[in-house]
Amino acid sequence: MPLERIGPFQYQRFAPSLPGLDANGTEPRHHRVLIAGGGPVGLAVALGLARQGIDSVIIEADDSVCEGSRAACISRRSLEILDRLGVAPAFLAKGLPWTRGRSYYGTTEVLAFDMPSRADDKYPPMINLQQYYIEQFLLDAINAVNQRHPGRVDIRWASKIVHCAPAPDGVTVHVANALGRYQASADWLVACDGGQSFIRSSLGLELKGTGYQGRYAIVDIELASGHPAERRAWFDPPWARGTTILMHRQPDNLWRVDYQLAGSVDAAHAMQPDQINRFVQTHLDAIGEGHLPWTPVWTSVYRAGAMTLDAYRHGRILFAGNAAHAMPIFGVRGLNSGFDDADNLVWKLAAVVQGKGADALLDSYSHERVHAFHVNAESAMRSTEFMSPPNRGFELMREACLSLAERHPGIARLINPRQTHAITYTGSPLSSGQYRVPDPPPAEANKPHPAAPGAPLTDARLPDGRHLTDLLAVHGFTLLTFGPWAPADALQTSTHAPDWPRLPCRAVALPPGADLSHALGLPPAALAGAALLVRPDGHLCAGWHAPALSDVLTALEHACGAQGAQQ
Repeated sequence: MPLERIGPFQYQRFAPSLPGLDANGTEPRHHRVLIAGGGPVGLAVALGLARQGIDSVIIEADDSVCEGSRAACISRRSLEILDRLGVAPAFLAKGLPWTRGRSYYGTTEVLAFDMPSRADDKYPPMINLQQYYIEQFLLDAINAVNQRHPGRVDIRWASKIVHCAPAPDGVTVHVANALGRYQASADWLVACDGGQSFIRSSLGLELKGTGYQGRYAIVDIELASGHPAERRAWFDPPWARGTTILMHRQPDNLWRVDYQLAGSVDAAHAMQPDQINRFVQTHLDAIGEGHLPWTPVWTSVYRAGAMTLDAYRHGRILFAGNAAHAMPIFGVRGLNSGFDDADNLVWKLAAVVQGKGADALLDSYSHERVHAFHVNAESAMRSTEFMSPPNRGFELMREACLSLAERHPGIARLINPRQTHAITYTGSPLSSGQYRVPDPPPAEANKPHPAAPGAPLTDARLPDGRHLTDLLAVHGFTLLTFGPWAPADALQTSTHAPDWPRLPCRAVALPPGADLSHALGLPPAALAGAALLVRPDGHLCAGWHAPALSDVLTALEHACGAQGAQQ
């Protein structure tokens, strides 16, 4: 197939195909996992399963990677997830890191914020990277896996699932493309088929939550500007009264411009090329870059919403990404939440498929990720109501805040877009009652402590140059010990034995001189002799001082979904 181009990025269009079928149009092979949707989340799920040795089939309606910037901001947490998938280096090599954001009221800067960042961080707080690169890098990694293990991930392009029939022991689907129609079956179906999910609608499920009236035009332009990569937002600028404009730099001299459409504006008219060109040129003139030549590359219209399914598991069907929930773009929680879904789901589904985890593990996926949605949605709602006020009352409050922000830094903090962050799985059914690390000191209001059960492990640089996340096991759990732990070899032997019924675990002693008191929010004395059990997705699930081997084995049983494990 010929290559096509977006700036210097080249992508391939793929032809549809049919598998070998019997006389009834049924694929004889029964699959372990079918994945509906080959966007970033579906590809991440397939790649994660492949790295666990599990085959999957992706059914993707499009015939290529996507063609617009779409989800263009990747968080530090997502980079850690991509590291576990083996693709982070490609993202870092191409993506543009940034830490600073600026907000303007009219033409006056009213806020400059910096996301937490240190020189020895493994990853920046955020990188900008167009979604077509995101998909391509995941696809490249899948192709590399398939070279080593042919057929590990079977991607069926330009094909749609047109019927879905769940059963207690699996799922049957009908797939259609330009060559015909066939029936396929699998033990599990992961629905990653986006905001208009066919799988979701076929089950009669609906997203519930808040839909906002504000609409935004999204325009990618090619512009040879030297402005650094940072988030810029203009509220009620003189050249576009009543609107909010966002601007992000992306690789290849492409810039993402988002601007609010007034409620009375017809979207179809506003998205006409002449209307877009006029708006963008006026904006570039106003910020001093109108003299530079520019070219429109891609356009779309977006309406914000914070909505979710009540549950992400429905028997043998599991939902992830936009098929499970919708997030506003403000605070970049959309794709980043989807990557967190994939990270949480993959190790659990792999454990169940391989007989190393109890079925309840998949219920915990739904429990934890629905909880994460509500935590995310609370911050997203505040950001969205500020960026796109739902009524005149909110507009008046925003105007008051913006007009006072230049002179009152405390008020200016209300403008902060509350960027996405890793979520603590408070009340997770996998967090053992065996959590005996001393009670941490009081934390900020509504902000879980970094050493709390269910918290994501905060990364830190170690004395030997590695990072804490480098110590985590590729497959299974990791017991981080703060000092020597005598049963370390016995844990390795016990949990890697053929008859061990759960995921394996290895103990890793931190190198001498490692001070993680800042990362874990605990004084060094509280960590001396401690041991923390870390899940495959990097979340803490148990902790002790000088645990016995039996303590760790019991916690592992519990963290693998065994209902009878000690609470």
